[in-house]
Amino acid sequence: MKVSGVLNLLGRLLIVLSLMLLTPVPFSLYFNDGVIHAFIISSLIGLLFGAGLIALFLPEKDLGFKDGFAITAFSWLIIALLGALPYIISGSIPSFVDAFFESMSGFTTTGSTILSEIEVLPKSILFWRAMTHWLGGMGIIVLTLAILPFLGIGGMQLFQAEVPGPTKDRLTPRIQDTARILWSVYLLMTVAETFLLMIGGVNFFDALTHSFATLATGGFSTYNTSIAHFQSSYLHLVIILFMFLAGANFSLHFRALKGNIKAYWQDEEFRLYTLIVAISVVAIFLVNAGAAIYHNNLMNLRDSLFQVVSIMTTTGFGTADFDTWPPFAKMLLVTLMFIGGCAGSTGGGVKVIRCLLFFRYARSQLKRLVHPKQVDTIKIGNMKVPQDVMIGILSFFAIYICVFLGASLIVTALGVDIVTGPTAVIATLNNIGPGLHLVGPTQNFGHLPSMAKLVLIFCMLAGRLELYTVIIFFTPEFWKMTRMPKLRWWKR
Repeated sequence: MKVSGVLNLLGRLLIVLSLMLLTPVPFSLYFNDGVIHAFIISSLIGLLFGAGLIALFLPEKDLGFKDGFAITAFSWLIIALLGALPYIISGSIPSFVDAFFESMSGFTTTGSTILSEIEVLPKSILFWRAMTHWLGGMGIIVLTLAILPFLGIGGMQLFQAEVPGPTKDRLTPRIQDTARILWSVYLLMTVAETFLLMIGGVNFFDALTHSFATLATGGFSTYNTSIAHFQSSYLHLVIILFMFLAGANFSLHFRALKGNIKAYWQDEEFRLYTLIVAISVVAIFLVNAGAAIYHNNLMNLRDSLFQVVSIMTTTGFGTADFDTWPPFAKMLLVTLMFIGGCAGSTGGGVKVIRCLLFFRYARSQLKRLVHPKQVDTIKIGNMKVPQDVMIGILSFFAIYICVFLGASLIVTALGVDIVTGPTAVIATLNNIGPGLHLVGPTQNFGHLPSMAKLVLIFCMLAGRLELYTVIIFFTPEFWKMTRMPKLRWWKR
C-alpha cells in the first residue's frame, strides 16, 4: 500500500466534503435557525485538514487495489467524523458517540437514529441529515470520480471498492464517464420526485429532504412519525415508486432513459426483485387481514406495499408500526432485510443477485449428488457466471454470517435483549434503519450503550462497503509491502 498516495487523496476527498458542508448555509439563513456557524466551522476544519494532507504528502500515479480499499474505507470513516461536527458544534447532538452514530447512519444510508425528537432540530441540521443520505447513496467516491479527474489510473480500483454488487457495471469505457452518468440519473430522479411531492402539497424543504432520503434509500425524515406524517395516499404512492426504483440497478434506469424500456424486464435480477416484492405484499396483506389489524382493506394494502418496499429496498421509512403486526409478517420483513435491493442500486442488504446465484449454486450441487459426472453451468440470462464471481459470493456469505453473529454476540453481551440486539445488527449491517422491539419503527437507538453503538457503527460501514473493503484490514496480508509515506520536503 502506498501510504503517501492514500493520504494525499484522502485530503482531496476531505476538501470535496468540506465544500458540501456549506450547502445547508442558505437554509440556515432562510430559516434563521442560528446554527450557521456550525457548518462554517466544520467546513473550515475539513478544508484545513484536507489542505494539510495534500501539502504534506506526495500523490502517487499508480494506485493498486490495496490503495483503493484503503482510500475508500478511510474516506468513509473520516467523512463520517467530519459530518458529525455540525451536530456537536450546534448542540443538536452533544455526545460525540451519538453524533458519530447519526453521521455514519446518514452517509451509509442506514437511517437508524439516536434522536427521539426530530422536529425540534434546526432546519439546516435536518437538511444536513438528509444531505448525508444523498451524498452517501450513490457514493462519495463515485461523486468525486464524476467531478474531479485527478484519480486517474486508480479510479477503477476506487469504483470497485465502493459500488455495491458482485460485479460492477461499467456503462462506458472511461470510469469517470460512468460515474457522471450514474450521478446524472440520480440527480434527475431526485428532481423528479421533489417535483411530484410538491404537486401533492408538500413544501419545497420537505419535498427535497424526503427525496434525498428516498433516492438514497436512507430513511431519515424531518418528522417524528416519518412518512405517516403525510396523510395522503398520493404522497405514499410517489415515495413507494421512487423507493422501488432506487432499489433497482441504476444502469437499467440509464438504459430506459436512452429508450430501452425493455431493459428492466430483460434483467433477471430485476424480475426476481419485482416478484419478491409482489409475493411479500400479498402475503403480509393476507396475514394482516386475517388478524384484523386493519378495518380498511385499502389501508392494509397501502401499508403492506409501503413497508415491504421500504424494507426490501432498505430505505426504512414508515407509515405503520410493523412491530405490532403478526409474527409471520415481522419474520417476513426481517427476511427481506437480509435480501435487500439489486446490485448497482443505492439499497443495502446482501443483494438479490447474490441470493439468486447462491441458490442456483446450491441447486447445482444437489444435482451433482445425483449425477456426479454432470457438468452444470450457472448462468444469469444467457451469460455464464465466472467461477471467481461464484467464489466471491460464497466467501461473502461466509464473512457476512461471521460478522452478523459476532456483532450480535457483542451487543447482547452488553445487556441488550435477544430481540433488540440481533435486529439492531441486522438493521445496521444491511443499512435499513429500524429493527424490532426497542429499536422498532417507533423507537430509536439512543438508549443503547455507547459500546453497542460503536459496534453498530462498524456494522453500518461494513454493510455499506459490502464487508470486503472493511474486513480486509484485519488480514496480515493487506499490510505487507506497505510503502512509507513520502513527505514533500523529502523529495527535495
